[in-house]
Amino acid sequence: MICIKLKIYFTQHVPKLVKNVNQSIFICLILNRKYYTMAINVVTVDDLDNFRHKLLEDLKTIIQTKAPKQMQWLKSSEVRKVLKISPGTLQNLRINGTLSFTKIGSIIYYKQDDIEAMLSKNKSH
Repeated sequence: MICIKLKIYFTQHVPKLVKNVNQSIFICLILNRKYYTMAINVVTVDDLDNFRHKLLEDLKTIIQTKAPKQMQWLKSSEVRKVLKISPGTLQNLRINGTLSFTKIGSIIYYKQDDIEAMLSKNKSH
C-alpha cells in the first residue's frame, strides 16, 4: 500500500491569500520519497460573478450576431404548402419560367430565394 502524505504550506501562502485572493495554494505530495508540487487556485464568489457577467455578454453577442443566410432548397410539396397552390399551378410556374427549379432524379427542388424574388416581383402596390 502506498502511503501519501499531504502537506499544505499554510504559513507561507495563507497570509498572501488574505491580501490577494487570486494567488494559489501550493500542495506538496510526498510519494515514495519524491516530492510533487501542484497548485490549487482559489475561486471566490466575485470571480464566479465576473465569469457569469462575461459569459452573459458573450452569449448576447452571439445571439445578436446574425449568421450568414444559408441557401435552402425546398421540395415541390413544401413550396405548395408555403404558397398554398395546387400541383398544377406549381407546374405552370415551372413551365412559364416564372419559378426556376433544379431536378435531381425525380425530385424537383426550388431555391427559397427564388420563391421570395418571385413574390416580390409580382407584388401588387
